[in-house]
Amino acid sequence: MYLFRIFSVVALVTLSSVAVGEGRDYRYSDAHLHYVDFFQETDGMQKLLAAMDAGSIDHVMISGIPVAKKWHENEPKRPRYYAGDDAPVYWYSATDVLVAAALEDLDEEQRKRFHPFLSGFNPNDKNADAHIRRMLELNPGLWQGLGEVFTRHDDVTALTEGDTPRANNEALARVYHLAAEFDLPVMLHSNITSKRERNPLYLVELEEPLRNHPHTRFIWAHAGTSMELHRHQEKLEFLHDTVSRLLDDYPNLYIDLSWTMLQPYLLDEDKRPDPKWVALVKRHPKRFVIGSDVVGHFDNLATGMHAFAPFLDALPASVAQGVARDNFLALLPRKRQAELR
Repeated sequence: MYLFRIFSVVALVTLSSVAVGEGRDYRYSDAHLHYVDFFQETDGMQKLLAAMDAGSIDHVMISGIPVAKKWHENEPKRPRYYAGDDAPVYWYSATDVLVAAALEDLDEEQRKRFHPFLSGFNPNDKNADAHIRRMLELNPGLWQGLGEVFTRHDDVTALTEGDTPRANNEALARVYHLAAEFDLPVMLHSNITSKRERNPLYLVELEEPLRNHPHTRFIWAHAGTSMELHRHQEKLEFLHDTVSRLLDDYPNLYIDLSWTMLQPYLLDEDKRPDPKWVALVKRHPKRFVIGSDVVGHFDNLATGMHAFAPFLDALPASVAQGVARDNFLALLPRKRQAELR
């Protein structure tokens, strides 16, 4: 009878907290958005602003796509996605010019909602840091971060012309030093494993920069997951414990919980929050951000951000609002944070 009463109280508290959570209205920061797609095309800034307003999205990390898909001479039909055919993708620096031009057309109040990350550089080229420095000098105060930097990225990696990028190569070490110099966070896409290995095969490629660049803030895109990995492995059973250890070991690591993390990690098939991930976020409440990872097209932006609500509802209200909105803003350069106050 005593145990029954305990379980009843626990169930009542749980149901009450869920009910409270379901009544919350969140304001969001989209910490992972691409203004253009893999063909460097976009729905445009006005459609993006309308989607932000519809989705209660106050702030957006906005970046280009660092590669462009080639329409190969031998292909009679233009591909619709980077995986549409076997033609390669190539590094495309003008993506940052497109982002900068779009922001220049906004008024001052609109521009405050956008936080552009510079991405158009080749992470295998030891000239990359010099290129980034030139871009920072060309538009002083514009760029607020670097990335999404593509390294291990399943099919994108396989299609990219040239060498396979690694997060721990010498060229990127120079970029990380520069990021610390300019107080810029770095969003890094570095898959944790391959399609078939059921272990953190490539973890060393991420962990080495975390250890060697303690003054650089790293945002790990999708916590090293991708939809292609999920197609082959469904769920990486080692991911939670790996992320937990990394957060304990490296205070300069932050986790992007964008769309490939939503299921099967944060929520199950019935959209119930995973208790292990809820507990991990509560233990590191300032170290997680969420994002849509949309690429140039914004019809589903609000839906994608609101899909996180069941997970946020399982968190304490202050933690949930941090993950939904404020944690991303705290990652921005200190000068930019001061302007937002």
